[in-house]
Amino acid sequence: MIQLKRSERILTYIQERSAAIKAKDLTGQIGFDAQEIAAELDILRNNVSKELNELHRQDKIVKFTGRPVRYFDRETLAELLGTELGQGPLQFRDVEECKRLFASDAEEEANPFARLIGADKSLKRQVEQGKAAILYPPDGLHTLIVGQTGVGKTLFAHMMFAYGKAMKRFSEDAPFITFNCADYYNNPQLLISHVFGHIKGAFTGADTAKAGLVEEADGGVLFLDEIHRLPPEGQEMIFYFMDTGTFNRLGETTRSRKAKVLIIGATTEDPNSALTKTFVRRIPNIITIKPLSERTLEEKLDILKLLFMEEAQRVKKPVRISVEAVKALIGSIGSGNVGQLKSNIKLLCAQAFLNGIDNPSFIEADFRMLPPSVRDGLLTLSANRQALSELTQYVSEPLLVSPPGGKFKVDDEGSREGFNLYQVVEDKVALLKGEGISDELVKQIVATDVNVYVKELYNKKHSVNMTTRERLLKIVDEALVDFSEQISLYVQKRLNRSYRDRFLYAFSLHLSAFLKRVKAQESIPYTEIEGAIPKDSDYMRVAEELGALIEKHYHVKVPQAEIEYIALLLESSDDDDLEEKIIILVATHGKATASSMVDVAKRLFSSTDTNIIAIDMPLEVNPQDIFEQTAAMLKGMECQKGVLILADMGSLCNIGAMLSERLKIPVRTLDMVSTPLILEAMRKVDIAGMDLDSIYESLLSFKGYEAVDTHELPINTQEAIVTICSSGHGAAMKLKALVEDVLRHAGRIIEVIPIGVLHMDDRLAEIAKEYRIVAAVGMKKPAMNVPFIPLEQLIDGEGERLLTELVFDSESVLETSLSPSEGKGKGNMVVQRLCEESLQRFLTYLNPAKIMSVLLEFDKSLEADLQLKLSNPLRVRLLVHCGCALERVVTRSPLVYKEDKSAVDEKKLMALKRAAKIFDETLKLRFDEDEYYFMANML
Repeated sequence: MIQLKRSERILTYIQERSAAIKAKDLTGQIGFDAQEIAAELDILRNNVSKELNELHRQDKIVKFTGRPVRYFDRETLAELLGTELGQGPLQFRDVEECKRLFASDAEEEANPFARLIGADKSLKRQVEQGKAAILYPPDGLHTLIVGQTGVGKTLFAHMMFAYGKAMKRFSEDAPFITFNCADYYNNPQLLISHVFGHIKGAFTGADTAKAGLVEEADGGVLFLDEIHRLPPEGQEMIFYFMDTGTFNRLGETTRSRKAKVLIIGATTEDPNSALTKTFVRRIPNIITIKPLSERTLEEKLDILKLLFMEEAQRVKKPVRISVEAVKALIGSIGSGNVGQLKSNIKLLCAQAFLNGIDNPSFIEADFRMLPPSVRDGLLTLSANRQALSELTQYVSEPLLVSPPGGKFKVDDEGSREGFNLYQVVEDKVALLKGEGISDELVKQIVATDVNVYVKELYNKKHSVNMTTRERLLKIVDEALVDFSEQISLYVQKRLNRSYRDRFLYAFSLHLSAFLKRVKAQESIPYTEIEGAIPKDSDYMRVAEELGALIEKHYHVKVPQAEIEYIALLLESSDDDDLEEKIIILVATHGKATASSMVDVAKRLFSSTDTNIIAIDMPLEVNPQDIFEQTAAMLKGMECQKGVLILADMGSLCNIGAMLSERLKIPVRTLDMVSTPLILEAMRKVDIAGMDLDSIYESLLSFKGYEAVDTHELPINTQEAIVTICSSGHGAAMKLKALVEDVLRHAGRIIEVIPIGVLHMDDRLAEIAKEYRIVAAVGMKKPAMNVPFIPLEQLIDGEGERLLTELVFDSESVLETSLSPSEGKGKGNMVVQRLCEESLQRFLTYLNPAKIMSVLLEFDKSLEADLQLKLSNPLRVRLLVHCGCALERVVTRSPLVYKEDKSAVDEKKLMALKRAAKIFDETLKLRFDEDEYYFMANML
């Protein structure tokens, strides 16, 4: 009897057990774990795990992640699913994920929505709406798809069309015509002409009659993207066409033309405000696509895997993604939706590909390769313990994503993201020679193209968050970077001009490519560039010297063709046009206030060169952590000309001196940041010759772009309180709720009106015509002579006392300065509101409203015992931690304190334990011992 090897025994066992599974039983996690196999075959579990990993690496079995990890025979799984599985090794969360990624062609043709992630969960209702719109007799329902940029509105429209074909509502050759209404939004006549066509002479330049998109889409779908850009007259023509199926070309007086077209519109705006009411009434089916941030964690992970799968197909290798990188990418999901996530993954894979170009097995995507803005996603995710715990269940080991075997259609754009000067020259020379262009002209064109390519490459890769050396070390080895830095200094000295970052970046990558060609014994292509740089030029002489240095250092022969390439690089990489600019740092309290303000300012400001970054400080974050994060970010930037900090209030206004001392750079700070102030700062920074002090002095007197005279305002008997934030929405609405709570607690009902800082004084003047403004609360003091309570005072408790006095018409308060030094109020309403909002996000089993009174009693007892007064921010942090600790008692998942317990103040520990008795008495919950050490460190 032949004795099977251990791995063969394990594989045979899995194959036999897999063959016993029926197709109808394929659901959830299937397969067999190491413990079961070890027991059945009488093999040590460690050895089984080792063999299973090797069989998986050999692509003989499929892994289903989870606890425990299970394995299934690959060929059996493909046969049961009736489809081909892509190149492996393969791992899935469950069978449903596998089906979704490798659905058979027949299944996909029957139901195109089957491949849509979330079709059976968060997008189930939307899919049903889409199907109903296609099937509704006689010709379907016109549909409007609403959603943020990047959520997949266009993809959904295409799936509706594909479903219509599958259901035989459209013929196989039916057209799907796409038109972006923003293309001609500033020319309504041309836009209407494009959609409906025009007759000869309809307008100046209409020399011939032309059919419109409606006629082209006859028998199919007309997809109108950004439909809110249609002018009212265009909307009228569209809804008349929806009603009657008839239309006229521009210039015709009667609607005698007919077409059978299903209209699908898409918009990022609220239809009720961006479209005419008549038009909206004509669209019975409105489908709202959720932003990616509101999708389930499971769906986010599936989308992430799909995007990595597309990149794996592009590079023709599996991609291995570290657990931390996955978490950071998930945590970084924000307003950019799938589009931004796709860009982040493309950049990560491009760097991973270059870094592991010599690895034939797979490419490694590591957390350290991510840009800082994406790495911060790990911190964001860590703040949400529930989401972090859930994700850890799905991703407990590095994610391995393989190419799908050609089943996915991937856009080729951006597929060559690495630097390959050889490829640039090869492609260009082949193209030009194919057109019969002379060798001399080819040389001139190639030299120009290389110049542009190198400049664009550096500018595109340049990140304000990393040094050139740090970026290079993610792509090439350290020894090569060290040598390239020596070459860069040598070139600067020889040519007596600036050859810093751009040349270092381009030369390092090109040298890496050259050495790979030498190792692979490939010849340097195309000698046709010979003569593109004059033989007697400084560039050529220095290139020959560099060739000698390369030969001496690497012991290789550098051919003349390579000298020509290096000379091209020298000519192309002059850094003289790279001007360092002052960095603008916008820092505000709140989870996304600064980011939102910077995003708006970038959109309004035409230049893209300004170095401007946003620092968001959630209320629960320690200011010292924000300082360290900011210092680390600036350390990796070129900021010797200085940093201008635009902050809103409090501790963020005080980090400038600390940054200046640590980084040895000039720093200036302005408070009460607003979008107009950011725009003016960007404009001043963009003006050549203005130094940091000049910009700072000019901005001190900046009052906005519009001046408002408010010295004579009528006095009204009706009262109002105004809350102020950057936009008049998010933060101002939160403030409105806080102020209303204070008023309700004080027994007063006063109108609370939220406004934004843009045109703030104009808006206040309008409000003052109808109300007597009792106070303004928020992030910026208005020019109008009304009592102003800064946001930090309201949060700190002092503002609550002042506001209560103001609404009871205390004349003395109206005349006093609202400084924080005049005594602290309790501020319990503000604390309660902030705590409840935070706990709503973190707690699953406990009701924040129910435990809030107990938490406040705990705080009262603790402060009395320690004879100290906690600031409201610290009080909020402590009470939120206590609320989460109570939840951990319920779920039996206590924290473990790993620091030195002997260093913790014993007095604080005992006071905390005495105060915490209230939880035992009222809720029958008792903290784990380690929780007290965490809380003591907060005090």
